[in-house]
Amino acid sequence: MEKTTEQLKQLQPVVMKQLQIIERKNRIGQAYIFEGKKGTATEEVAHFFVKLLLCEQPIDGEPCNTCRSCQRLETGNHINFHQVYPDGQFIKVAAIEELLIEMSKRGMEAGRKVYIVHDAERLNAKSANKLLKFLEEPIGEVTAIFTTQNINAILPTIRSRCQHIAFQPIPKHLLLDELRNQGISASLTATVSMVTSDVDEAIALTKDDEFAQARKTVLKLIEATLSKNVHEALLIVHEDWLPTFKERDQMELALDLLLYAYRDIVAVKANPTAALTYPDMKDFFVTTGLRLTYEQLSKMLQAVLHARKTLHSNMNRTLLMEQLMLNLQEGKSFV
Repeated sequence: MEKTTEQLKQLQPVVMKQLQIIERKNRIGQAYIFEGKKGTATEEVAHFFVKLLLCEQPIDGEPCNTCRSCQRLETGNHINFHQVYPDGQFIKVAAIEELLIEMSKRGMEAGRKVYIVHDAERLNAKSANKLLKFLEEPIGEVTAIFTTQNINAILPTIRSRCQHIAFQPIPKHLLLDELRNQGISASLTATVSMVTSDVDEAIALTKDDEFAQARKTVLKLIEATLSKNVHEALLIVHEDWLPTFKERDQMELALDLLLYAYRDIVAVKANPTAALTYPDMKDFFVTTGLRLTYEQLSKMLQAVLHARKTLHSNMNRTLLMEQLMLNLQEGKSFV
């Protein structure tokens, strides 16, 4: 669902003010990098900025939404605006060549031309070099916007020619409020808000049976590991964990969820009123926190963190989890 200007101001107040000042003072640069994690509204703000730059009668730093230019952008028919998306793993050279042809045309529309390169970290060397000369020597008034989740993944030759616009994580209370308004339980709301700051993705997760099963499996394992019964924990690993988390990204999420559980125990041990990822487990976590020392909990956290890191070294998943269970039971981290 498209966000209103007011919603964008709530989500990214600093960035929105920055862009409005740029337009109001007519200090429009040739190229910008919009850097923000998923869910930080980089795409929506980029389109707001495009509309603001091309609007014929902006009002107090906002597009009028009624002029011909605004209307054409709404319908996707503005010939002075173009977008490039990745095709597969990379942004292809052919897509950049097509963009440059469009940007170089003497079109019917006078004034500024704007283009967005989405997921710009996926420009490979060939496509980036193809774009570089035009970026250095644009024909007429041209503004480029590159969106990315990681500015350091963009080639330095592109990066050095752009102004960096940094997006902040979405305020957590806004995400929590939206999930509560959707009628989602407090427990599930607390968990998904740790996994993503994207409202749409969070809502989708709350309706995802696989995520519900993942949460259930993680909590089943945490109870077993904290009961000091290593055999039960290993049984759950083989019968529930490994069949549920077959892919690497699934295992990464599962280990993150496991880590959040141990963090909950530390948090509630330090402060009984602390906000938890698993509020439905509070009583169990409080009891566990009374039994374990901070040193023991610290070693357990380190064990999970090490397992998360080791996952990327292609270690056998079964061996990884068996070793993790043994280390958690002994209260020792990996050496």
